[in-house]
Amino acid sequence: MLNKFLKNKTYSLILIISLFSGCGGTSGNSTTVLSETKDYTKISLNQQELLNAINEARSVQRDCYPDDSNYGVVGPVPPLYWNEELYASALEHSTDLAYSNTFSHYGSGTDYDITGNGSPSAFNERILANGYGSYYSVGENIAGGQQSIEEVMEAWLASPGHCSNIMSDKYTEVGVAIVTREESTYGIYWTQNFGSKRQ
Repeated sequence: MLNKFLKNKTYSLILIISLFSGCGGTSGNSTTVLSETKDYTKISLNQQELLNAINEARSVQRDCYPDDSNYGVVGPVPPLYWNEELYASALEHSTDLAYSNTFSHYGSGTDYDITGNGSPSAFNERILANGYGSYYSVGENIAGGQQSIEEVMEAWLASPGHCSNIMSDKYTEVGVAIVTREESTYGIYWTQNFGSKRQ
């Protein structure tokens, strides 16, 4: 059984929040998984399925920090819209994680990373590099090893930082990408990139 990990991170132009608690897409109706094997064929999701899962989570009230009374209950919040630039940055990072066999919000610094020069990229740099400029706020959740959208959403929603990203009313758009590679540590890598543009 693959170990399951999660990570998330949020950036805002005014406030920078980094939440690491342990924390992964294409357009239209095409498949959202890149795979070198047939072992993960059940991970065959389209953009609408991913978006539906996120927006279903956002459609109800929930307590992302049940053990901390300082945060309280959030939601419901408006649905997110799919954004191709956020999807492109998510795909880039999921590919980097799978092919460099790393697991971090920072890029590997290898040829799979946008830098390709040994200097790891930050997620907001990848989002900018994929054309999502003039943003008000951006965030990222990553995960490794989850075998279905239900499993990864359950894990993210059970983690305070990831849940906060999913439920944030700061975000209006999202892109999600899944990449599989059997010989990597976790086999399946998920990246969720969130954003909102300045008005």
